[in-house]
Amino acid sequence: MQSEQILNHQYDNGLTLVAQPMPWLASAAFSILLPAGGRYDQAGKHGLANFTCEMVQRGCGELDSRQFIEQLQLLGVDYTSSASNYHTRFGGAMKATELHDTLSVYRDVLRKPHLPESQLEDGRQVCFQEIWATEDDLSRRAIRKLRERFFGDPDGRHADGTIESITGIGQQDIEDFWKRYYQPAGTIIAVAGGIDFEALKAHVGQLFDDWQPNPVEPIESSGEVHGPFHIPFESEQTQIALAWPGVAYSHPDFYKHRAAIGVLSDGMSSRLFHEVREKRGLCYSVFASAVSVGDRGAVIAHSGTSAARAQETLDVLVQELSKISEGVREDELSRLKVQFRSGMIMQQESCRSRAGSIASDWDRLGRVRTLKEITDIITGLDVESINEHVASCPPQNFDLVTLGNAPLEMKNGIPTTSA
Repeated sequence: MQSEQILNHQYDNGLTLVAQPMPWLASAAFSILLPAGGRYDQAGKHGLANFTCEMVQRGCGELDSRQFIEQLQLLGVDYTSSASNYHTRFGGAMKATELHDTLSVYRDVLRKPHLPESQLEDGRQVCFQEIWATEDDLSRRAIRKLRERFFGDPDGRHADGTIESITGIGQQDIEDFWKRYYQPAGTIIAVAGGIDFEALKAHVGQLFDDWQPNPVEPIESSGEVHGPFHIPFESEQTQIALAWPGVAYSHPDFYKHRAAIGVLSDGMSSRLFHEVREKRGLCYSVFASAVSVGDRGAVIAHSGTSAARAQETLDVLVQELSKISEGVREDELSRLKVQFRSGMIMQQESCRSRAGSIASDWDRLGRVRTLKEITDIITGLDVESINEHVASCPPQNFDLVTLGNAPLEMKNGIPTTSA
């Protein structure tokens, strides 16, 4: 594995630069993480962070909306943006020689956006399209409702908002959100690739040193609703989504936890794929994943199946999830380690992947786990420690959301509550 060096610098205004030089690459990537996510939306204006993310990219500095796009294309930037619960994120990958000029453009996105009122309705339509896309994806609808109930508000809030809330957002709301939340305190700029860190640190300082901080106050979540819930929807399909408490990414046992979930769900040799789909032919999709929101963790499992076999699918899914508390086998862990190591190797060749991981690690841990550290953790995993972990926090107290023609029942017979 290539040598790794993680470098960081915090500016006086609270902005943090974190970087990993990857001198074997001719490319570079950045990920900017602003503490300006959907959890900070005004009451009744959910989706405001996402709407603002759209509008700040419609012209900035000396560039109008079209010139902004053309400039990024001239620099060869493959760019992305999104709003999540905690953050608004901007990122991109390009030739390493174009990194500084690209960051100069994004300085204006963050600090000098035009927020053109003439394009407000165009931006609104983009937000509508994102909401409609989720509404058309039945599995996402079920999982979103499950997260809302399990985590409460704002931890379970989705950044897209609703058609009604987006309709109620006006120009002043966008401008106020940008003025309040686009600020340097707690913002992370993560960079990876063929970079000179000292030159990068100086350049970022020139761009952002005089950006005035306005720290964001933490918001506690409340209003969790547990138990079963049904969303009526006429369909030949039924969506099943389950959640139960897990451990967050920052928890010392996270990789033991992640390994157990991997045995359940990673790849076609995983238990869920084999037992629920291949062996019984119950569904077309089944998986489980570890989810972290702040310092809270959960496991979310999903299966998409036919209405006729939905109850059987739920029964078998719960049975297989519960059996993980009996432990994992050596052969399952060996396969999983190979998959993990392959992922590490591929990440080493992707500056975009590393920039994203660096930003997330710094936000969640206050430091960066190197690929070598992660590889050592994975290598050190053993069946005994994983089984001790799953025995101490077995899958139980499932929360259930179903979407389809009729509600389903958990084995204890508790009926679901319809929407």
